[in-house]
Amino acid sequence: MRSKLFVPGSRPELFAKAMAGDADALSFDLEDAVDESMKAEARRTLAQFLGALAPGHGKVVIVRVNALATPHFTADIEAVVGAGVDLVNLPKPESPEDIRECADAMAKAERRAGIEPVGILANIETPRAFHLAAEIASASPRVKGLQAGWGDLIEPLGIDRYNAPMIESLLLHIRIAAGEGGVWAYDGAYANFKDPEGYTREAEAARRLGYLGKSCIHPTQVPLANAVFRPSDAEIAHSLRVVAAAREAAAKGIGAFTVNGRMVDAPFVRRAEAVLALAEKLQLIAPDERTVQ
Repeated sequence: MRSKLFVPGSRPELFAKAMAGDADALSFDLEDAVDESMKAEARRTLAQFLGALAPGHGKVVIVRVNALATPHFTADIEAVVGAGVDLVNLPKPESPEDIRECADAMAKAERRAGIEPVGILANIETPRAFHLAAEIASASPRVKGLQAGWGDLIEPLGIDRYNAPMIESLLLHIRIAAGEGGVWAYDGAYANFKDPEGYTREAEAARRLGYLGKSCIHPTQVPLANAVFRPSDAEIAHSLRVVAAAREAAAKGIGAFTVNGRMVDAPFVRRAEAVLALAEKLQLIAPDERTVQ
């Protein structure tokens, strides 16, 4: 999920176009992108569209519902759970209890629809959520990832959004919290879509910190995210060597070994395997390349 494109839930004319685009994931937005007067109509239209999607479309489908404290949350959950959705994006959770409340509402909707459980992508976009990020990541098995929500997190505090060292410090905190919960971390939006260089710099920083990908608010940002979060040829080559050396070491009962002058043990092998899994998914290597090196 290198790229995740936001699609306003009140713009049905964009739905099919987004599905045909190059973003790995689509985040259909029922929250900030939809005016209060359009909430019910957007919910109905989106549920109809998602429910009619053919299997095997290749996208990760996410819906950002309205927050728990709003009058729209329950209706959003009941409308979209079971409508071809992979993840529910919960905005503004403040505590582990909020995650569990969301999970309970989803479970009720799933039981009525007779479908398998859907995961939660939890936004970290308030000071309290930032403080409790690890607890939020660990609050429910449904939580699959944490997402940085820059506008809501830092704008009310008067913090410069484009201060790169500050953003990286926040990214690191969220990434470590996600790691404690055993989930992935995802970078938030970059509002100035006419600044591709700035978007790329921020995406590269997120990738160095172990983020899965970065949100896109405009289609022009999708190829930037896809390029940054694509494993490089050098990473793929190194990972192939690491995995091959790990097999040889295991056969000899050796736990730690070296590859190209670098010490390698279990965490490095797992990282190499993850790189190769993504490379295979993106068809950068053949399915059997991991076993023939």
